[in-house]
Amino acid sequence: MTDELDRIERKITIEAPAARVWELIAEPGWYINDHAITEHRLERDGDLTVVHDPVHGAFAFRTETLKEPHYAAFRWLSDASNPDSPSTLVEFRIDAVSESSTVLQVTETGFESLPGDSAERRTRYEGNVEGWTVELDLARQYLESGKSVAAQ
Repeated sequence: MTDELDRIERKITIEAPAARVWELIAEPGWYINDHAITEHRLERDGDLTVVHDPVHGAFAFRTETLKEPHYAAFRWLSDASNPDSPSTLVEFRIDAVSESSTVLQVTETGFESLPGDSAERRTRYEGNVEGWTVELDLARQYLESGKSVAAQ
């Protein structure tokens, strides 16, 4: 895998205040969805959160950094049952354009460190390339709809 297959960057403008965008992205695994932002069962143990999605199963995240309201970083662990498993780093940056408009950027790196052969890592990478496009659009739709983030 080359460096170009180890890094995903996407950005989207959302017509919502930065504080509202922060409420969503500060939650580990908010982007584990099936065509809609959905509520998850969360198990928290310190900086480790296991997200249980009714469609996709369990995913583990380690919170690395939360700098409200501009930056959040999580480790997406490859094995939900092993807190020391290889991971990718998922970083969110929030930039307020105005009081009611925000740019949300996601960067995910570290696919080369994941288990499996190069074809398996490439498949994960390509799935997440498509996935981030979908998830950022879902975030935009959800946040612009006026639904309460706390009620997700």
